[in-house]
Amino acid sequence: MPQTHTPRKKKAVRAAEKPVPAPVPPTVRTDDEPTSTLSAVRSGGSKLLRGVKDLAKQTAQLPGSTAKVAAAFVPLTRLLGGPTHLQDQQLSVELDKIFAALYGHPLTEQTRRFTTYLRARNVLPNESSTESLIRYVVNESVARSPLPVPQQIVDEFWTFFHELLSDPELRGLADLGLDITRLLLKTYEPLLVEVINELKDIYYSNQDRLDLLLRRVQVVRSDLKIIRRQIRALRYIRPFFQADPKDFRAQAEIVAKMVREFGPFFIKMAQVAAATSNFLPDEIARELAVFQEDVPPMSAEEARSALMDSFGRPPEEIYFGFDAEHPLKSGSIGSVYLAKKPMVIDGVEHLVPVIVKIGRHNLDREFLMGKTSIGLMLVSSQYWAPHGKLTPFLKAMTEQIDGFVEGFRNELQFEREAQVQSTFSRRAQNSLIWRVPEVYQATERVIEMEYVEGAVNISRAAQHFKPRDRAAYQRDLAKKFLFTILSQIFVYQEVHGDLHPGNVMVDKAGRLHLIDWGNTIQLAGKMLPVLNYLKGALVANPDLMTDALIAICTDPEAARARRDDIRAALVRTLDKKSIKPLSYDFAWMLYVEGPQGWLTRANTLLHLMSNTQQLGLVVRGEYLHLSRSFVAMIATLGSLYEGVPRRRVVTDILITVNTFPARLLQDFLRSNRSDIRQTVTALARRAVFAAPKVSSTNPSIA
Repeated sequence: MPQTHTPRKKKAVRAAEKPVPAPVPPTVRTDDEPTSTLSAVRSGGSKLLRGVKDLAKQTAQLPGSTAKVAAAFVPLTRLLGGPTHLQDQQLSVELDKIFAALYGHPLTEQTRRFTTYLRARNVLPNESSTESLIRYVVNESVARSPLPVPQQIVDEFWTFFHELLSDPELRGLADLGLDITRLLLKTYEPLLVEVINELKDIYYSNQDRLDLLLRRVQVVRSDLKIIRRQIRALRYIRPFFQADPKDFRAQAEIVAKMVREFGPFFIKMAQVAAATSNFLPDEIARELAVFQEDVPPMSAEEARSALMDSFGRPPEEIYFGFDAEHPLKSGSIGSVYLAKKPMVIDGVEHLVPVIVKIGRHNLDREFLMGKTSIGLMLVSSQYWAPHGKLTPFLKAMTEQIDGFVEGFRNELQFEREAQVQSTFSRRAQNSLIWRVPEVYQATERVIEMEYVEGAVNISRAAQHFKPRDRAAYQRDLAKKFLFTILSQIFVYQEVHGDLHPGNVMVDKAGRLHLIDWGNTIQLAGKMLPVLNYLKGALVANPDLMTDALIAICTDPEAARARRDDIRAALVRTLDKKSIKPLSYDFAWMLYVEGPQGWLTRANTLLHLMSNTQQLGLVVRGEYLHLSRSFVAMIATLGSLYEGVPRRRVVTDILITVNTFPARLLQDFLRSNRSDIRQTVTALARRAVFAAPKVSSTNPSIA
């Protein structure tokens, strides 16, 4: 039964819904036909004009809209081309912006109009065809429903449908293509992000390798410039030897020119020589003193570039009053600047003066090329003056210079220097005799540290502060300096490697401040051979010095086989320097020689080591720098006792050495007076007010 009734019901519904055609009025000819034709032509013309106007308007908007589309691609291009990984949300946001620009483009609007034209002629699906299709689906669903659907529900649906489509937006073919494309991109966005990030890793990995290769090539190029300049500076050697041996002024000028042109490496060597300038002619000593005190500063651009590389900001954003053009002091390693920086102290912000030490650019290559230049000179000298005995000497000299330069290169590591300085700053923070400036922060090329107000070079302290008794003031500084050295040797077993006068500052209160901690020497395990060598050099004992040199050389076993030759070379040097052995009357001999004689004996340390190189003996670098450190200390101490009677010098040294333990304890107690007082007070209160313990075994006591 249902099968026979359904088709009839379907036909009935279709018949009921079939629209009745309106009656067509008969065609009537009137006299106004030409007028209506003219109106139609006018209407068509106006439509054509409006179309041309719209077309012209859209054509005028085309460049601007195209520019907007191109601009929408810029952020995405930056994201794709940048080194950082892309995130899913970033890609989605930028794609939405691009598609929004594409939807608003005039060409997309034209496709909408063209699509409307095709739909009006039933070439493409339109609103009526879509509505007919939906009506067909609805009617079929109602007719085939196993349950009767009330007509009220059907009418409500069509009401909702007409309200929904009352303001339809028919999108064009371009919109359809963009919608499909965007949908596919949204589907594959996570996968696209992964692929893009992988491609970035591959590209930038290869790019980093290429950049690294180019940097290495640039290093070779810069090395060639350095070594050419250094070799060119060696041309001063010939005029130096051609100068009158007695004309020290001319020789000094030649040496100064060569040192300046050679660069930081020779400047550092000149500073070492300046520490023993008492044994050089006055003219040459004065020229070397210039390098000891100050050298030409780095350029302002180089200083600013170092701060940018270290902190990522220009100095104006970090400091107040930083003047890159005028440093406080300049040396072979870098320049020192004074500035102010805001710091929080006890919860309150203060503008604190700070010292900014900036290392010169490419210093490591300068020192390495300096070593290479000297090595080339020594090797080529075998062809200038061929001799069988020169070969072991030149080989040992080359190896010795290598070890010496490696010690200098350690001074280029600013982060290591800052760490050492911080350690000594903590060690001396409570001392009333010597201090070390506190380090605030450090990078590979910059150290920012505490500024000591009013401190001056120890050699100029008496002239600057003008004490009533200049000699007594200098003697007091000398005793403090010796106490500081003894503290480092016997308490910490680590000493400052370059305590020339320029690295020892004095404040108004007479306290010493040690700076420039790029070179320090560890004494642990080295004390015995060092003391034996010092003792042997001071008392001119060749046997003691020979055994000490063998112990500190790079190949002790090979050196022991040549012990007699080494001893003979040391004896010749002692005779040449007129160093007399000390015996039971050593105190009297030292008194007679005075500070000048002690400096001569100390200077013999370097001469003795250099003379052993003709035997192929190479002293380990740390011991060579240790001897340099002791020579600088003795030279500084000797400069403080200049003009002081010998008996007072001997008295001061003996008293300082003998009273060192007591003075060390005294300095500790004075510097920690407040802490000790608080500790003693707390212990006293605890002893006085503590309640007595009750014995559990004898209750009668209670």
